[in-house]
Amino acid sequence: MLQTNKKGFYVKMTLLNNTRIHKNQEKKIFYQRYLKWILWFSISFYFFSSFLTTHNKPISRTVPSHHSNPSRALIEESSIKNLDIFKGMKVYIYDLPSKYNKDWLTNERCSTHLFAAEVAFHNALLNSETTTFDPWEADFFFVPVYVSCNFSKVNGFPAIGHARSLISSAIEHISYQLPFWNRSLGSDHVFVASHDFGSCFHTMEDVAIADGVPEFLRNSIILQTFGVNYKHPCQEVENLVIPPYIPPESVRATLKKSPMGGWRDIFAFFRGKMELHPKNVSGRFYGKQLRTMIWRKYSDDKRFYLRRERFAGYQSEIVRSTFCLCPLGWAPWSSRLVESIALGCVPVIIADGIRLPFPSAVPWAEISLTVAENDVDNIGKILEHVAATNLTTIQKNLRDPGVRKALLFNNPISEGDATWQVLLALSQKLDRSHKKSRVSTQ
Repeated sequence: MLQTNKKGFYVKMTLLNNTRIHKNQEKKIFYQRYLKWILWFSISFYFFSSFLTTHNKPISRTVPSHHSNPSRALIEESSIKNLDIFKGMKVYIYDLPSKYNKDWLTNERCSTHLFAAEVAFHNALLNSETTTFDPWEADFFFVPVYVSCNFSKVNGFPAIGHARSLISSAIEHISYQLPFWNRSLGSDHVFVASHDFGSCFHTMEDVAIADGVPEFLRNSIILQTFGVNYKHPCQEVENLVIPPYIPPESVRATLKKSPMGGWRDIFAFFRGKMELHPKNVSGRFYGKQLRTMIWRKYSDDKRFYLRRERFAGYQSEIVRSTFCLCPLGWAPWSSRLVESIALGCVPVIIADGIRLPFPSAVPWAEISLTVAENDVDNIGKILEHVAATNLTTIQKNLRDPGVRKALLFNNPISEGDATWQVLLALSQKLDRSHKKSRVSTQ
C-alpha cells in the first residue's frame, strides 16, 4: 500500500512537472509570436508611410538620375536662405561625360589657377539651393565644360586652342540627350569663359577679334572675365563679367599671418611680367608697352617695389603694400585686382575702358584708383596726391568684408559671394527662361 502511494505520488509529480514545462513552452511560443507580430507591423507601417509620402507628390516627367546622394544632401542642407531674392529661379546642371570636366582635374592647377572660375562656379552651384535635379522645372541650364586646364608643356600657360571644338562637342551631346537646347536654341544655357578675351577663346586680341564669338554660342549666356565699356566683338553675346579666380583659402591664410590693418611699409607694389623691351617674343606689344614704361621710369624709385621674378609668397607683399598697380596685360583684366582688394591694398587700375565685375555689389570708385594709360608717367605724383588727401577713406571702404566676399568664389556658396552675385544677375534675366515665358503666356 505504501509502495503504491509512493508510486502514485511519483506519477503525480511527473505529471505536474510535465504540465509546468508545457505551460512554459506555450508562454515562450506566445512571446515569440508576439514579437514577430510587432516586427511585422513596424515594417509594414514603415513601407506604408513611405508609400504615402512619395505617392502624394505630383507626378513629374522622367528625370535623368545622375547626381550622387552626397550632392543632393549638400543642397538640402545648404545654409543659404533664398527669401525669394532669386525669384524662385532654378538651374539645372548637365551631367556631362568626364572628358568635358572631371578628367581635367587630374592636374591640381586646374582648380586653383586664375582661370579656374569655370571649376569653382560649377562646384559651388552643385551645392546651391537654386539647383534642381528636374530639368523640366529649370529656368537656366549650366553646361560645365573646363577649357582652361590644358596647360602648355612649353611655358605652363593654359592653351585654349581646343576650346571651341570641346564646347561644340558638349552642345552636340546635350542636344542629342535632352530637348532643352533645341527648344530654346541655347538662349537659356550658361557657359563660363574665364580667360583673356572670354567667349572669343583666344589669348591674342587681334586673333580673338578676327574669330569672334562662335556661332553656336551667340544665343547663350557667357560668364566671362573679359569686359570693356565700348563695342567689342568678344562681347557680342549676352554676357556677365565675373572676377578671375583667387583661392579663398590662400587669402584667409595670408590674412591670418598678416592682418589687413597691419603696417604697410611698401608704398607702390607690382610683381609680374614686365618686358624690358616693348615687343614680346610673339612680335606683339605686350600690355600696350605700359609695363615696360612703368619699369623704365620707376624701377629705381624707392617708393616703388617692382619685381619681375615669380615668387610663390607674393601675397605677403600685397598685404604690406598701400597701392597695388594693376596694369593690363594681353587683356584689360588681371587677377591682381581681386588679390589687392581681398588683402586691403588699394588697386591702381591702368586699363582704359575696362568693365569691372558686380558693380552693384562692389563700389569700385570708392575702393580703387583709375589711372589713364596716357598718364602712366605721372603715377608717382597721382599716388602721392591720394596719399595726402583721401587715402584713409579709401582704405576704410576696402575693409568692408562684403566687398572682399563679392569677388571670391566660395564652396559651399555663401550669401554675397561671387557665385551668389552670378545667381542674382541671372535672376534678372528670367525673361530668357523658357519656363517663365511659357507660364506668362498661359
